[in-house]
Amino acid sequence: MKPMKLITALGFAALIAGCATTDTASRNAPFNTPGATNAPTTQALVDTGVFEVAEPSWNIQRVNVIVPETLVVSEANSYYPSGDIVWRGDPAGDRHAQVKAIFENAMARGTDDMDKGQSVILDVQVFRFHALTEKTRYTIGGVHSITFGVSLRDAETGALLGERRVVKADLKGFGGQQAIDAERQGLTQKVRITDHLAKVIQAELASAEGYTNQRLGLVQAINNTF
Repeated sequence: MKPMKLITALGFAALIAGCATTDTASRNAPFNTPGATNAPTTQALVDTGVFEVAEPSWNIQRVNVIVPETLVVSEANSYYPSGDIVWRGDPAGDRHAQVKAIFENAMARGTDDMDKGQSVILDVQVFRFHALTEKTRYTIGGVHSITFGVSLRDAETGALLGERRVVKADLKGFGGQQAIDAERQGLTQKVRITDHLAKVIQAELASAEGYTNQRLGLVQAINNTF
């Protein structure tokens, strides 16, 4: 990132940091869930306990993960390289395949206990997987910036159950001594991100509101401006 552009981004991000780092639950419409209530005008009654909203219940039959080849990979060892995929947690190789493997593992783990309710197919498409470079990881740390789309389809008919939902699943990236200590404990970037994504998909599918992104401060705000 050019110095002037970085200064401008930092200034802008400082202004919006208080409000741009939160993804509210209203970002997504609920999936079409059998037995669930979707009546925003009755929310006050729901809050007071007059109505009870049934939470989604799914029987995940299959998970499909797509990491489009059009996503740009960056191998630049800079603090904030441009690109859709920035990944150093595996040896040099096919980064698209490596990211796909992480998502497949995480999605399978996160949906392992989802075996009740409507039988569905879970489709996941990765939009952004921006982890830390070596330079960032072993100095200041940062934010693993991850965005993906989630769709549910009826397992028998293939019909979509509502619109695709976009999930932002950012995670604090350790830096310096904290990163070194984590590595010694086996908490590599891959381990932490996989565990995080498994919990994210659980939260996304377990409630009508879905997952709410973490608030991670200024670096996250900068990520959201580009």
